[in-house]
Amino acid sequence: MSHPNRNRYAPDSVTPPGFYIREKLEEIGMTEAGLASAIGLTAVSEIVDGRAPIGPEVALRLEFVLGIPARFWNSAERQYRDSLRRNGGVGDGHL
Repeated sequence: MSHPNRNRYAPDSVTPPGFYIREKLEEIGMTEAGLASAIGLTAVSEIVDGRAPIGPEVALRLEFVLGIPARFWNSAERQYRDSLRRNGGVGDGHL
């Protein structure tokens, strides 16, 4: 009999996607305000701080501006929100 969750990786904590945004902004010399302007979204600081989720459309905009694939942002966001739910936090909704 198979146990679907037996070998499932579930880390105690997951890095918020905003951490990677902040790193990339530093690397390319762009500010959060500059990113907000480039992707047409004012909630960049909330995303960077992990208070607002990255939705699929925002992930595509981040890919275009930062050069990091949307699939990375989607995956990082899903893992982060799943971790919050597992650990008693919240994390529903998308921008």
